Amino acid sequence: MSNINAIESAKEHFGKLLEQQIRRVDLLLKEQEWTDYSGLSPIVIGMIGGDGIGPTISLATQKVLQHMLSDEESQGKIKFKTVEGLTIENRAKHNKSIPDDVLAVIKECHVTLKGPTHTPEKGDGWPNIESANVSMRKELDLFANVRPVRIPREDIDWTFFRENTEDLYAVGSQGVNVTPDLAIDFRVITSPGSERIIEAAFAHAKRTGKTRVTVVTKANVVKTTDGKFLDTAKKIGKRYPDIEWDGWYIDIMTAKLLDKARRDQFQVLVLPNLYGDILTDEAAEIQGGVGTAGSANIGKKYAMFEAIHGSAPRMVDEGRDIFADPSSLLRAAAMMLEHIGFEEKGSRLHKAIDICGMYERTISITGRSNGATSEDFGSYVMSTVEDSSLDSRWENYIDSQ
Repeated sequence: MSNINAIESAKEHFGKLLEQQIRRVDLLLKEQEWTDYSGLSPIVIGMIGGDGIGPTISLATQKVLQHMLSDEESQGKIKFKTVEGLTIENRAKHNKSIPDDVLAVIKECHVTLKGPTHTPEKGDGWPNIESANVSMRKELDLFANVRPVRIPREDIDWTFFRENTEDLYAVGSQGVNVTPDLAIDFRVITSPGSERIIEAAFAHAKRTGKTRVTVVTKANVVKTTDGKFLDTAKKIGKRYPDIEWDGWYIDIMTAKLLDKARRDQFQVLVLPNLYGDILTDEAAEIQGGVGTAGSANIGKKYAMFEAIHGSAPRMVDEGRDIFADPSSLLRAAAMMLEHIGFEEKGSRLHKAIDICGMYERTISITGRSNGATSEDFGSYVMSTVEDSSLDSRWENYIDSQ
């Protein structure tokens, strides 16, 4: 193909992409009401096992949840629904990131708790289908990826608001090889998409008594898209005069999270999609590893809660999946409890995970046979949740640090 033909073909591809994104923006501009969970009976919780170690940690987490919500489940206020088919094998069979029948079941749930799913990469033998996470975020309009990181002994209490439906992740699978030597990928940042995630971050700060929001971009270099995100933050910041806000560049921000003299000053951080993915993994590692952090994907109608780590196929291949750490999914479950109106139960679960995973560690997860199984750790957390002295135990560990 000549260079002229290659350019024309790329222009046609780009034109279709623009039409798709303009239609999406039109939908964003239509207001939608937030789900009121207090008016739902039952609240349907979908359990998605996923791939690799996902089914193992999902089962351990579901046992904890059903124990904590046993009264509500027996009274018909809560219903658990198992969502089958969001596996790489079934997705590859249908050549879709989320098969239609699986998506239909997901949409029957008000919230879902999801184990990790495998995203195909070049050369791994699976078809080039989009990430199931990315597709679910787009299909359910889960625009806010909320990831808290707490290290009480270091006065770290961060909440990250990562935009979930735009940026490179929104169209990252729709790039084009213009010529054998030139590849182009696309990045999308919109005004309404930026506004709703930044508004959510400021609203969270106000609701939780925080005084500072940090906006992370690379607007000095990526001037158009990151510039739009930063300009939107300036506009929204004026609506919250009692909240201080500042802008940081992603490169120095990754360094400052490691700066023990500065990092306890950050509170709420809001970022475009890719930067949020990078920074929240770094933050989770500071907390104790990606296995210790949960994640919420929140939209106005639906919400999905998940572990932030991968499916760890090597552990399955080596027969070690029963020793996988369920802490990340348990954290996500605690966030889910808070989201649907069970704040006290969610708080107890967070504290129990702190005690079991960070402080007391009567049994520990190593990922191998010299450590506890997922089921054992789940039982440990469950018994800790039920301990009447949970609050005082947790406070004693915090005070002793």
